Amino acid sequence: MVLTNSIATFGRYCMFMRRVFSVPDKWKTFFSRTVFEVAKLGVDSIPLVIVISIFIGAVITIQMQLNVTSPLIPAYSVGLATRDIVLLEFSNSILCLILAGKVGSNIASEIGTMRVTEQIDALDIMGVNSANFLVLPKVVGFLFFMPVLVGFCIATSFLGGFMVALFTDIISVSRYTYGLQAMFNEWYVWYGFIKSLFFSFIISSVAAFFGYYVRGGALEVGKASTNAVVSSSILILLMDVVLTKLLLQ
Repeated sequence: MVLTNSIATFGRYCMFMRRVFSVPDKWKTFFSRTVFEVAKLGVDSIPLVIVISIFIGAVITIQMQLNVTSPLIPAYSVGLATRDIVLLEFSNSILCLILAGKVGSNIASEIGTMRVTEQIDALDIMGVNSANFLVLPKVVGFLFFMPVLVGFCIATSFLGGFMVALFTDIISVSRYTYGLQAMFNEWYVWYGFIKSLFFSFIISSVAAFFGYYVRGGALEVGKASTNAVVSSSILILLMDVVLTKLLLQ
């Protein structure tokens, strides 16, 4: 029964995406709405990303230094490990799990509210492709701005570790900065950006899907937001495994 429902839901999702990715009726309207969604979903997420990244970068640095006590391990390995953890996982996978809660619930509740208040029905009656009109700017806008959020996350995470080295005696600044530069692999940066693009599409499209097909009232909108966040998180973790195998093998 669960498998049957999952297959049916995936089929509805694919049909929904087919409607979403049709050609917009008015390109000017599409571009203006996309700019608006970039500001709402992307720019408004920058403060959250910066605050979380600074503290996570600091915590990773402290924990690495406290656990690396062997004299056989180079002192700069703390900065190196912090850098690789941030580039490989935190700046893309963990960040997108956090954004699934903020951006995903926002999209699902907004579209779900429009559904229960019959605004989407009004668009359909006027002959407008409501899925394309409402969802495509959100998907494109968030996809476009996601690399910027990843860049902020990487920079501020390193800054958090640097502040630990600067204001405490846990590790020296020179050792931390040398570790950030040691044995640097440029592909790790591109790997993080590539993963984040897939994850941003999952967050925006899945949240829009659950919001679009809400039936009922305000209670169902809340349930749709919760289901959107849970489903997005599971798909992000699943896709993380697949992309890691494909990109780092």
